[in-house]
Amino acid sequence: MTSRRLLKMGEAVRKAVGSAIYQEVQDPRVRNVTITKVEVAPDMRTAKVHVSIMGDEQQEQRCLQGLKNAAGFLQSKIARQVETRYTPRLEFVLDKGIKNSLEVAKILREVLPQGETSSENDPEPSEEGTLSEEPSSDLSDPETTSDD
Repeated sequence: MTSRRLLKMGEAVRKAVGSAIYQEVQDPRVRNVTITKVEVAPDMRTAKVHVSIMGDEQQEQRCLQGLKNAAGFLQSKIARQVETRYTPRLEFVLDKGIKNSLEVAKILREVLPQGETSSENDPEPSEEGTLSEEPSSDLSDPETTSDD
């Protein structure tokens, strides 16, 4: 179970690293990066920074290498912004979750015909514009509904 302190530290590291990457890292390899999650070790000496990188396989590897090269600079930014006894050593991990979900969405758009975006469980409107599912018994009983 993750403690509140570790979650708070992870969020602080995510903010510090994210703003430094966006505003201060000058390495041209480090582009199109999104920090998805930061996991801080219980002793707070290391932090795994999960990043999503848009681009092909080669761009991902170049960007990941650029992030690893900038780790010392980013750690110094954390040390200035977050008050802790130890500044966590950063380990960058490629997170393919966002990229995979975009690919699945693309495949679904190709497979499903246009206009078929609702799921099978959603009630579909009938010709009169009302739902085709049977209404619940208390709503269809005229004695229980009032017209006032």
